[in-house]
Amino acid sequence: MSKSIGFIGAGNMGGAIIGGISGKGLYDEIRIFDKDTAKAGAVAAKYGASACSLEQTASADVVLLAVKPNVLINVLRDIESIIRDDVILISIAAGQNLYMIDDELQKEYQIHLTRYPARYGIKVMRAMPNTPALVGEGMTALSPNWNLEKDKEAIAEVVKIFECLGRVEIVPESLMDAVTGVSGSSPAYVFMFIEALADAAVKAGMPRDKSYIFAAQSVLGAAKMVLETGRHPAELKDMVCSPNGTTIEAVKVLEEKGFRAAVMDAVDACVKKSESM
Repeated sequence: MSKSIGFIGAGNMGGAIIGGISGKGLYDEIRIFDKDTAKAGAVAAKYGASACSLEQTASADVVLLAVKPNVLINVLRDIESIIRDDVILISIAAGQNLYMIDDELQKEYQIHLTRYPARYGIKVMRAMPNTPALVGEGMTALSPNWNLEKDKEAIAEVVKIFECLGRVEIVPESLMDAVTGVSGSSPAYVFMFIEALADAAVKAGMPRDKSYIFAAQSVLGAAKMVLETGRHPAELKDMVCSPNGTTIEAVKVLEEKGFRAAVMDAVDACVKKSESM
């Protein structure tokens, strides 16, 4: 039996997910809708997908909403009367929690009650990937609504989609604001760190192009060591800090400048902003 997935929105993240699953054999048909028909056509042509109408896209077996948070409610209202009863609906809109999505869909159920008298509720997955998904090294958090959390097979299907972009973890909705701070927004913090490392290298005489390579590869390698060795970051740090050496001198300055406290405060501010959205 053939299966289809529909993407409403073909921007950077939507395009990254389409690129990740294309050619993997997960779906027989990939449908794409975007208000910018030229964009939808270009992404479809690039990945062997089909640029479709909203109605065709929303009638797929899995529907992924890759739209901005400020238009999510309007999109839900546009598609609720189209999507199938057994659909898996995935939203990657930041700051728009499962309770809001479920509430909005329940309102629409009441409006269409005479047409859908037996509807029990759609399976919804909230997903929060980050921008490294664009290069296949993303970190995605998935949170299922109560209809979906009982369907292990459907959850596994969504996990497979996002594993095409990097690592995946299932978390409760209550942790999604923390996810925003630690992975959703953190690539920006890391880019700033890489830029600062490179600036320092330039100050020490290294050419700019070389400085970015040395800084970025060092961050990549350090992250890989944390993930693959299973050792505590503090232990890995201690391995680099020789007695009376260069590294411990640098670490001392970072501690004096409040490096770790600044990072923690930044993540805390990010989480609070997410909670207020």
